Amino acid sequence: MTIITTIEDLRVLARKRVPRMFYDYADAGSWTESTYRANSDDFAKIKFRQRVAVNLVDRTTRSTMVGQEVAMPVALAPTGLTGMQHADGEILAARAAERFGVPFTLSTMSICSIEDVAAHTTKPFWFQLYVMKDREFINRLIDRAKAARCSALVLTLDLQVLGQRHKDIRNGMTAPPKMTLANIVNLMTKPRWVMGILRTPRRGFGNIVGHASDVSDMSSLSAWTSQQFDPALSWADVEWIKRRWGGKLIIKGIMDAEDARLAADSGADALIVSNHGGRQLDGAQSSIGALPAIVEAVGKRIEVHMDGGVRSGQDVIRALALGAKGVYIGRPFLYGLGALGEQGVSKCLEIIRNELDLTMAFCGLRDVNDVDRNILLPGTF
Repeated sequence: MTIITTIEDLRVLARKRVPRMFYDYADAGSWTESTYRANSDDFAKIKFRQRVAVNLVDRTTRSTMVGQEVAMPVALAPTGLTGMQHADGEILAARAAERFGVPFTLSTMSICSIEDVAAHTTKPFWFQLYVMKDREFINRLIDRAKAARCSALVLTLDLQVLGQRHKDIRNGMTAPPKMTLANIVNLMTKPRWVMGILRTPRRGFGNIVGHASDVSDMSSLSAWTSQQFDPALSWADVEWIKRRWGGKLIIKGIMDAEDARLAADSGADALIVSNHGGRQLDGAQSSIGALPAIVEAVGKRIEVHMDGGVRSGQDVIRALALGAKGVYIGRPFLYGLGALGEQGVSKCLEIIRNELDLTMAFCGLRDVNDVDRNILLPGTF
């Protein structure tokens, strides 16, 4: 049996088990992928101060995110097509997150629907919303999230237009995959994945097909999505959604201090410093690089979270040290899901927490809420 000790171990196993087009969908960026690489590379430049002879008894990683108690300040990020990494992927990931005690965020572009996830979990999860031109569809999505008892709405603002993702184009990425000769040959090498997908009825975009106007099957979905992302999205729409939702609102996709101030002005409860995992504007700054200026710009007016490039518990604590109140992991849990299903997501979370806890201890702290810049070596951030 393969011994799993790091997120990289999960990635290697996932690459063996997940069809190429869906592995590449998760593990790729736009254009030259320079921002995708920078997201991870810039974390490694930040060094720690090691401390000794400090009482390290009774350490805790427990914290809160937008008022919700969490086992550690980490949430599972919204990721599209999660159910194509592993059959029923969103359900499995949500169950693992619930059991562990961290938030799970369901994407609008999920395979399993809001109702599917709600039927297989006992505690509220979060829902991520894309703003489409069809505002009645958005109204219905919000109502469905309310009916499912979602406890926070994550509003993504950085997908008004779609970044050019060369691997997706080359692979002809669709869900479910088209039965081309190349795809058939690749699927023959992934028998575990194929058997899982054949056993589940969930193979399309569960939040959209049958819910959006004029989208009754997968053949009509492509034309609908290509026309629906709204390039005219504005802060007025954010205010409308906040009123319509009425609950905790988190704004995702902030990379500029001025936008961060506007997010705080909107009355949102939190913002996520995020460049969409390097999948939108290639050549943009890394998320961890943008974080300090945004924290400084908003102060305590709004809770600041971040995502992008996180591959370890050490990366989590680096983000916390630079002012983040919460950190989201996307690719790490997808690697776990693709590698080992629900067990793999649990393993991912265990790895992250163990690395977070040990790094906190080596830096001389017992409580994750005490993490600040004092644990970092000056001049490396």
